[in-house]
Amino acid sequence: MGEGRLPDKPLKAWLQRSQTQKHIFLLIAIVPALGGYLMFTLYPNFVSIYYSMLNWDGISPPEFVGFDNYIKLFQDSYVWRALSHNAVLMLCVPASVIMISLLLAYLLTNKSYKGTGFMKVVFFFPNVLSSVVIALLWSFIYDGSFGLLNSLLRVIGIETGNYYWLGNTDTALWAIIPPAVWAGVGLYIVIFSNAMATIPKSLYEAAILEGANHMTRLFLITIPLIMPIIRVSVLFLALASLKGFENVLVLTNGGPAGSTDVIGLYMFNLAFGKEYHNYGYASAIGMFLFVILVLVKLVTDKFFANRSAEY
Repeated sequence: MGEGRLPDKPLKAWLQRSQTQKHIFLLIAIVPALGGYLMFTLYPNFVSIYYSMLNWDGISPPEFVGFDNYIKLFQDSYVWRALSHNAVLMLCVPASVIMISLLLAYLLTNKSYKGTGFMKVVFFFPNVLSSVVIALLWSFIYDGSFGLLNSLLRVIGIETGNYYWLGNTDTALWAIIPPAVWAGVGLYIVIFSNAMATIPKSLYEAAILEGANHMTRLFLITIPLIMPIIRVSVLFLALASLKGFENVLVLTNGGPAGSTDVIGLYMFNLAFGKEYHNYGYASAIGMFLFVILVLVKLVTDKFFANRSAEY
């Protein structure tokens, strides 16, 4: 055995000890996160399945009712009305956010503007605010007496008087959409801008030589190449439109006359509202919402092919 060479047995023992240390490190890194996931995500979901089969107000002894809550759910007109409002939000919010974000991201990426980085920060600013703060800001904008929206309309010659946009059943649901769009656009501008920055400039240069304008380049080069990013963004926005209710809670609390009630808010009020404390029925609605979210995910995967264009 030459000089400087470690004996086979000590070397083998050292390698084994190194692998052991690696495994210990991986366990230390993974176990806390896995434990948190099991405790705060997986366990509550399984418990909710059990709760959904109870008639329980959180205080009195629970009564097992089997699938009665699910039967009641399908006969509850409030559930279907709330889901219809969610459907409107799910169609309007993702489409608006994606279109506005794509256009602005393309302009910021492919046009020579000064202060592009600053503009991205400005667009991203709503994302550092909580949803409650955003809803409060827009409640002032929509205010009938001193709201910014009515003031701007009067400036351009449209007299609305002291119109309360959130207090009218014809406009309340539609007034929920702009705050959600404003809050989401900034994040997706950053995401789409980073995706567009990876597209080879030679593709745009070749398209320019062929006489393609900006819209042609956007729809025939940019969008096909970042389609996987768009697909995931649509999915996230659609799921958020179904699950979220913070904006509705602060802006209208489901009113007027239930015209803005959404399924998440209805479930929240059933469990924690002033009039109801029906944890069993609220859990059943939560399980039903989970099934809807899975279906939306499957439909999104089917509608948006999981592939990108190649040039």
